[in-house]
Amino acid sequence: MKRMIIALLLVAAVLAGCGSGPNYNIKMTQEVYFQQDKSSTIEIKVTDGGKAVKGLTVTAELTMANMDHGTSEVAFKEASDGIYSGKVQLPMSGKYEAAFTLEKDGDKVEKVIELNAEKPKGVATINGKWITSDDLAFYKLINQLQLEINREAAKKKYSGKQLEEELAYLDSQEKLAEDENQLLTQIIRLRSMAMLADEKGHKASDAEVEQAVARVRGQYEEFSSAMRLIASYGEDQFWAAEKEQYKMIVLSKKVQEDVMAQVKKENPKAGEQEVLYLAQQKYEDLLVSQVNSLKIEIL
Repeated sequence: MKRMIIALLLVAAVLAGCGSGPNYNIKMTQEVYFQQDKSSTIEIKVTDGGKAVKGLTVTAELTMANMDHGTSEVAFKEASDGIYSGKVQLPMSGKYEAAFTLEKDGDKVEKVIELNAEKPKGVATINGKWITSDDLAFYKLINQLQLEINREAAKKKYSGKQLEEELAYLDSQEKLAEDENQLLTQIIRLRSMAMLADEKGHKASDAEVEQAVARVRGQYEEFSSAMRLIASYGEDQFWAAEKEQYKMIVLSKKVQEDVMAQVKKENPKAGEQEVLYLAQQKYEDLLVSQVNSLKIEIL
């Protein structure tokens, strides 16, 4: 009887030893989006006992849950703090089973999780809020408006060789004004600072926004080329978008005013130009810090 008990204890000890390996947990850190003819990003965090696991070799095989489109293989690269990211070209949107293999120091663990690849509602997100293709189109129009205003103003101000040079320069800015990365940068900058203003308790009143929109409307009305562009875009659509835009502009200007007041307080003997320079630097530093604090995903 004692021998049987000892044998059972030995078996229990062996089984306990077999279960002492890593117990990895995989969590998706962001949504997976399907885009036709483009790679989708899959990002995960691997933990063991609540602690981030570093130094893993991670691969996965993806198959659709309810359809047969073959297998898509993903090799992941390590980022930091247990974050691993990989890219894969998916056949379509829908539900997938992802069979992960995680290896480290001779230990291999296999895990299967489900994920859903959705069609994106835009081109990027800031803290989960979409930046859409319509947003890009509106900012492209804003840039075109500014170029047309500058062209019309140049024709009134310059002539001859000087006019040719000015128009050539404005023509050279056309591609930059339409560049998607440039448009995204503009949107992210403004939205980030508007969010910071909101965090600081600032508000953009209806009166402030209406006043700002009325002022810019008056500026556009001075230039026939600008009004033609607005008409082709759709006046109601344009001014509705412009109102939303100026809510954020009013908010961001309040952050600028805070920065200016702080710089003046810290540098009471500084001249106007020095104050402007220091305030601009401080604002840009604040912008970088704010952007880094946000969860921004660009598809």
